This record gives sequence, structure tokens and C-alpha cells, in this order.
Amino acid sequence: MQYALLFPGQGSQCIGMGKSFYESHTLAKELFERASNALKVDMKKTLFEENELLKESAYTQPAIYLVSYIAYQLLNKQANGGLKPVFALGHSLGEVSAVSLSGALDFEKALKLTHQRGKMMQEACANKDASMMVVLGVSEESLLSLCQRTKNVWCANFNGGMQVVLAGVKDDLKALEPTLKEMGAKRVVFLEMSVASHCPFLEPMIFKFQELLEKSLKDKFHFEIISNATNEAYHNKAKAVELLSLQLTQPVRYQDCVKSNNGRVDVFFELGCGSVLKGLNKRLSNKPTISVGDNKGLDEAIEFLEEYV
Repeated sequence: MQYALLFPGQGSQCIGMGKSFYESHTLAKELFERASNALKVDMKKTLFEENELLKESAYTQPAIYLVSYIAYQLLNKQANGGLKPVFALGHSLGEVSAVSLSGALDFEKALKLTHQRGKMMQEACANKDASMMVVLGVSEESLLSLCQRTKNVWCANFNGGMQVVLAGVKDDLKALEPTLKEMGAKRVVFLEMSVASHCPFLEPMIFKFQELLEKSLKDKFHFEIISNATNEAYHNKAKAVELLSLQLTQPVRYQDCVKSNNGRVDVFFELGCGSVLKGLNKRLSNKPTISVGDNKGLDEAIEFLEEYV
């Protein structure tokens, strides 16, 4: 059996994520404690109790990474350390998770990197009243054309199934709602975010983020990563620095990444909370996607692997 690993990004977070793992696995408890020490914040409280911190990108991103890391380690443990995916693909932030689990980024360094990534995004978008908005039912071509005619709005995510995420200034995004309805949009949904990812707003952070990647990454990849920005496979530090930085201002081409690599695998394992990528894959792939975000999903994934690993 050939399989790929998928890692979700910002927007998949929710209160209670990772709790099933925490309550059932000593390894998960240990990783929560290490994460809390690394970030100097109570990650159990941040993930399990209602709070404002989880809404801040500086903490949302390491929180999502933490749950993905735990899901990977628990599944890998059941596979006796034998997880050998054909490739890994992460949606936005998830690409950092993929690089980490490939072996190129240690756990504590990845937590700090995702924390800094989120913090730098917040700083880059400060005083811009930035936001992001999901548009359902309008073609990519029509939305690209609309964005070319609209100031401070860009296509940020091409998720497939006529689902596109726009990024930009909140008022400018809101002003587009009537036009989008006229264009046939089935739904327009604002995301609870204070940053606008994958657009020119993040240009000021590129150099600092590259420096951070250079210091943090190892040239050690156990499996290849598919770039969100270019849909190319890479497995070395130089390409990781280049493409993870390019990703900041370029749209996430999730649809292209899945469709062009679909024939290489028999099943996708989504490692992390939310089942967001499983939902997207229903429109993009004829292969099953198992979401490993809790113990039930973990058991399901183990059943798939038992005969082959």
C-alpha cells in the first residue's frame, strides 16, 4: 500500500483539539508538557479551555503543529517506527509540519518556528485590518479576474470544488459580497483571522523568516514534501528555505497538489485536528482520506496499516 501524509493549516483549530490523545496516551501528555515549556505557556489550557490565545496566530500555529506532531508520533509508534509515506503535503502552515516530521526540524525548534511565523504574520498585518474569506461556487478564473480589478484583495487558497479563499483588507473583502453573489457564489464565509496569508501583505517578513529557517532546519529529509506554492517535490534544506518562504506571498495550490499526485498513492492520512483536508479531498480524489485527529481516527488508520507495515 502506498500512502501520503497530509497536515492541516490555520483555520482547522478548535477548542478541545488533541484532548482525546492527551487523555489516553502518556506520550501525548509528555509532548504537551514539552510544548508548554518551550513556548512558556500552558498548552493544555490553551487547547482545552475557552480563551483568546488560540485565536492569535502566534499560538494557533504551534497548537495546530503540536496536535499534528502527536498524531504522527502515535501512528508511527503503532507502525513500529515504520511510517514510510510516498510524500507529505501540508496546507499552508501544514507544510512546516510536514517538513518537521520528515526529519528536517526538531520538535522544540518547530514549535518556536511556528510561534515566530505566526507572530511575524501578525506584525506584518498590523494596522491593515486584514482578514480572509471563503468563497464557494465561483470559478478560480472569475475570482482571479475580480481580484485583478480590486485593490487590496488577492486569491490566497485554491482548495478545489470551486472553493477559493480570498485575503486582504476586511472592508474591501466585505464590499465584494454583493458582487460575489451576483457572480453566483453559493456561500461567502469570513474566517476568524486577523492576518491575511499568501498575499503581498506578508512580504516584509520574508527575509527574517528565511533567516529563521536557515538557523532551524537540518538537511535531513526522510520523505519528499510537495510545495504549496509550486506543486514541486523537494527533499533538501535549500529548497525548503526557498519554497516555505515563497509560500508566504503565493497562493496555496492545494487542488493542484492533490490531483497531480493522486495516482501515486492508495490512501491519504490527515494528521491533525478538524478533518478539513478530508473534506476537501472528497472533491479532489477517488482515494480514501483518514483523518487522525483523535483516538477513533487513529484506530482507523492503524487498521489500514496493519497488513502493510
